[in-house]
Amino acid sequence: MMRHGNKVKHLGRPADQRKALIRGLVTQLLTHGAIRTTKIKAKVIRPFAEHMITLAKQGTLHARRQAMAFVYDKTLVGRLFEGVQERYGERNGGYTRIKTEPFLRRGDAAEMAIIELV
Repeated sequence: MMRHGNKVKHLGRPADQRKALIRGLVTQLLTHGAIRTTKIKAKVIRPFAEHMITLAKQGTLHARRQAMAFVYDKTLVGRLFEGVQERYGERNGGYTRIKTEPFLRRGDAAEMAIIELV
């Protein structure tokens, strides 16, 4: 079986574990503001994190319910929806930054990166 046109990064996991990993990393990113992870995982979670901020900028009930269905911490969703307008009010996307670290992870030599909220 060939992967023609399939652009999903599988991250070495089945679909349910991959979705749980992405949800967990996005929750931690929104909680702490920055996390250190592998470069590939940072690139995978970037659109999901930016989508959560876009939902918070919309501020509707439907957007809040969509965010609550994705993020694990329900109080985090409330804080995100309250404080997003003054932080990202005029900004049209580009809410995250990925900074590559100059060293590799000890053990498997994976490229490491820091993903942070701008």
